Amino acid sequence: MLKKRILFFACTVAFALSMPVMAKIQTVSSNTQSKADPKAKKAVVKEKKEATPKAEKKPVKKAEKKAKSPKQVRTTVVGRSNAEPGGHMSFGAALGLARSRDDLNLKSSVSIIVDQKTQDVLFEKNPSTVLPIASITKLMTAMVVLDAKLPMDEMLVINDEDAHIYNHSRLAAGTELTRREAMLLALMSSENRAAYTLGRNYPGGIAAFIPAMNRKAREIGMINSRFADPTGLTNQNAASAEDLARMVNAAYQYPLIREFSTNTNYTKIIKGRPQEFISSNRLVRSGDMEIGLQKTGYIADAGRCLVMQASIKGRPVIMVFLDSAGKLSRFADAVRVKDWIEEGGDVKAIRRIGLEKNGASSSSANN
Repeated sequence: MLKKRILFFACTVAFALSMPVMAKIQTVSSNTQSKADPKAKKAVVKEKKEATPKAEKKPVKKAEKKAKSPKQVRTTVVGRSNAEPGGHMSFGAALGLARSRDDLNLKSSVSIIVDQKTQDVLFEKNPSTVLPIASITKLMTAMVVLDAKLPMDEMLVINDEDAHIYNHSRLAAGTELTRREAMLLALMSSENRAAYTLGRNYPGGIAAFIPAMNRKAREIGMINSRFADPTGLTNQNAASAEDLARMVNAAYQYPLIREFSTNTNYTKIIKGRPQEFISSNRLVRSGDMEIGLQKTGYIADAGRCLVMQASIKGRPVIMVFLDSAGKLSRFADAVRVKDWIEEGGDVKAIRRIGLEKNGASSSSANN
């Protein structure tokens, strides 16, 4: 009896010790079989999936669904701080102008609407506040170049200095273009390299061009304005809405500025490939308004800006919008003003301003 018990105990121990080895052999055998047999491999994978607890799958599904959810983008928000997505606040917002309200519910912090013929102010909102004007600067750049009566067909070359002024441009270093083309691209599609090369190729270069811009500003009565470069990329280029109304009126006297600023598109061959440039003003591209002159502008410190001369019911009107909230709001503001004047509601003169200093107007002989 004792021998039988000892024999049974020995068999039990031997069987227990052999289990891990057998399991390992079975695993190796299954893997080898799955490699050799695709069906077996699928069966192993299926078995592993079925063995995975359902609780472990749910968090993964939720995470994937959350990552695919589209972002909501709002173009206009009443009462917003005019801060950029990165948190940068415009000068106007820093001054608290974004909280200003008006009867037309404009989204621009600063605005002025002037009857170009009578010089009556029809609407104004913080018109004396001096703010950065961004690429609206290019209207002044064009006037100074035209006043110098430089040959418009002279060939200019985008050099390293021009290319350095702005990183994102299809006018690569080495691009050749006429002064006429440079002005067209600067006014129509707000090309910064084109504007800078216009200033660089001015007699005396940039060092002479900037003082010429400020002299021109004083000549046309822009007493609260200053210019520091020909592109508007610096916040040192600043003006009031009232001064910009004078600048728009002065620029309107140049037929070439009227033509170029209201062009819709232009194709140029650059490095053997056609490049299409379009107007930066969606109202020009749509053709919904009778626009005689326009210029858009944007840098973070300035917010979205727009100046225009337009004919509304046969009435020539100058519009200025600065520090607008949202990419489309400045254009929507222009449409609001257009509708307001067309409806013929309470459109009365608030006051009268002199659009020209001492009766002086810009020369158009060099166009």
